[in-house]
Amino acid sequence: MFADMVGFTATTQDNETAALELVREQEELVRPILAAHQGRWIKSTGDGFLAEFESALHAVQCAVDILQHLHERNSQPARAPIELRIGIHLGDVERRGRDIFGDAVNVASRIEPLARPGGLCISGPVYDATRNRIQIPFDRLEPQTLKNVRTPIEIYRATLPWEVPGPSPAGSRASLAVLPLANISPDPKDEYFADGLTEELISTLSQIRGLRVIARTSVGQYKSTSKTVSRIGAELGVASVLEGSVRKSGSRLRITLQLIAADTQDHLWAKTFDRELDDVFAIQTEVAEQTALALRLELVGPEPESIHKKPTPNLAAYNLYLKGIHAARRNDSLDRVTDSMKFFEAAIQEDPRFPNAYSHLANAYITLACETLPARDAFPRAKELIDKAVDLDPNSSDVHTALGNLALQQHHDWADAEREFKVAISFNPNCLEAHQWYTVLLQVVGRFDEAIEQARITLGLDPLSATWTTYWLTQFYCLKGDYDSAIELAEEARDRNPQDVQTHVALGRCYALAERIDDARKEAELTDGPLSNQLVSDRAILWCMVGVPDEARRLVREAEETAPTRYVCLGQVARLCAALGEWEKALDLLERDFQSGDESLWVNHHDPSWEPLRVNPRFTSLLSKLNL
Repeated sequence: MFADMVGFTATTQDNETAALELVREQEELVRPILAAHQGRWIKSTGDGFLAEFESALHAVQCAVDILQHLHERNSQPARAPIELRIGIHLGDVERRGRDIFGDAVNVASRIEPLARPGGLCISGPVYDATRNRIQIPFDRLEPQTLKNVRTPIEIYRATLPWEVPGPSPAGSRASLAVLPLANISPDPKDEYFADGLTEELISTLSQIRGLRVIARTSVGQYKSTSKTVSRIGAELGVASVLEGSVRKSGSRLRITLQLIAADTQDHLWAKTFDRELDDVFAIQTEVAEQTALALRLELVGPEPESIHKKPTPNLAAYNLYLKGIHAARRNDSLDRVTDSMKFFEAAIQEDPRFPNAYSHLANAYITLACETLPARDAFPRAKELIDKAVDLDPNSSDVHTALGNLALQQHHDWADAEREFKVAISFNPNCLEAHQWYTVLLQVVGRFDEAIEQARITLGLDPLSATWTTYWLTQFYCLKGDYDSAIELAEEARDRNPQDVQTHVALGRCYALAERIDDARKEAELTDGPLSNQLVSDRAILWCMVGVPDEARRLVREAEETAPTRYVCLGQVARLCAALGEWEKALDLLERDFQSGDESLWVNHHDPSWEPLRVNPRFTSLLSKLNL
């Protein structure tokens, strides 16, 4: 058992004598409880302690007892609080005198910081040894990659009786939205700098342990908004908002920022940075540190120094990188991806040791695979870029998301993909792309309940740009046969944004699968508009499901005519043929898709269009090649 006092450093800076008195009182309270549970005090760690037990059950009971006594003590009026974080692990130790050493001790010390203030975390082995023997609920966290611990560890966090389980995001200051920074530079073309810096701040602030940071796709909707901070906080479900402006003039920067409590609109901190352009990274670090201090949270990363590390010393490269980010976020068409790639390539030319540029460029190639580029061309180039990014920064969540994507889409190594996505999430719990692709992976391998849980996490990170998540969630519910839940979710999405074609496609498919054909046809009639290749196929299949196969036939005919002159994903055409009942043609196209190296069946192999083919040896052979 490792325990550590919350906020001890800050208390010491305010009043060292009072802080040391709290440590003394803590020890006086803890030692008798340890003895009562047959625990042995090994040593003090300054503001905490290390203890050992012969029984995992005794250790957990002791932790709950300690935390309950502290809770009761802290409830008394006019007393400075003593809050501990406690972590428990089970394993062998080596004794040297009265001290103990070994991997088990190291792991316990890494688990403790994951607990809430006044809370408890235990490892998987401890949970397995005590489950059903303690009447305390535990929630399984994402497997954590802990510092100096080689493999991810399963961690369980206790919900103690006096804690309110699952507080709403708006009820806690541990949730934040970074609004798009206003560009007040003399040159309007510097808009890219303000947009890019907004995204970089979101990334940096994600390194604050326990802080939920809203993704840029949701906050981007508040650019130049006139809404109040209170209204924005309510719409995003956050307690704090960071807003400000950027003025760039030559090599000088003026960045004005303020952190505001959404409910009261009180300023938690505010500052103006007048700096040289090459101080931009130091500003991001200082903002993160000030925000963590204001919200009484702590910085986290694979290394404590990670937040201080400059991604590149080359300002020209960083400028091009920000332009790439700005281009990538410009609109919903795939042209934005190809436009952004030019800037990321140029950034790499300026600084061949810039890991962020490599990982963004790699993810761009993966995005285009089977859309506008053959997988056989996209994946090898992505692999080269990822290898370089890993060498330069092995602790980047973006890099591990890209690694997971390659394992998912190119190698169909589901276990390796899951491991990489979990590592990416452990490095940055707010990494939206990692959560999204992990959701897709869980669907592919048929773990629909877990996929739904993961999709709900993405909704928390990206509440106002939920079309992608709603699309997948409705599929998961339909695959489980829960059409009522799928329809309810899709109807809410449609009513929230009736202009979004994708929501009409998703709802129409739900109605059709539930055999509400008239309702499905009404939604199909509302699906005109630009869509990705995948959704164009989905719309055509929806029309097939309501008895109007004309669009599907047109798309198949168009693909056959244009395939000699432009890239066509044969797997998508095969799915259309399956929806039309042209089984042999669908199988021929799938086999050609595999021969070309695309192997696109993996992403939609659960689709009902394939149902009549599931017992066909040619189809099952293709699934086998995908490790499915």
